[in-house]
Amino acid sequence: MEVIYTCRASAKGGRQGTVATDDGRLSLALTRPKEMGGDDSGTNPEQLFACGYAACFASTIDFLCRQERLTIGPIEVRARVSLGKLDGQGYGLAVELDVLLPGIGTDIATRIVENARSNCPYSNATRGNVETRVTIVHI
Repeated sequence: MEVIYTCRASAKGGRQGTVATDDGRLSLALTRPKEMGGDDSGTNPEQLFACGYAACFASTIDFLCRQERLTIGPIEVRARVSLGKLDGQGYGLAVELDVLLPGIGTDIATRIVENARSNCPYSNATRGNVETRVTIVHI
């Protein structure tokens, strides 16, 4: 892989600690969700992952649309990231992405979303490891 960009971040204290980027642009307190015995006063790794995946997938769609000179309305991707127990041992993630692509037809939207699944860095990183469902919810 030819590296284009590298960010650096650190976590202290796990799910009950803090995360921050080395450049100081992001600094957040982490807490466990209520469903995991926490107080929900901070954010959690799944929320951060959902934000990152949604933004990256939307950006990939935007890039692909610009390559094809397609004019569409504002792209919106809504991500749901679920944490659960695996059948064997440990925990895993599942992702659902709802993609809103106003202004283009179903066939074009389907093609763009499938291309995004092949090009998005998050999709490439999770393929085969994270159950992912992508749905076009508005055209």
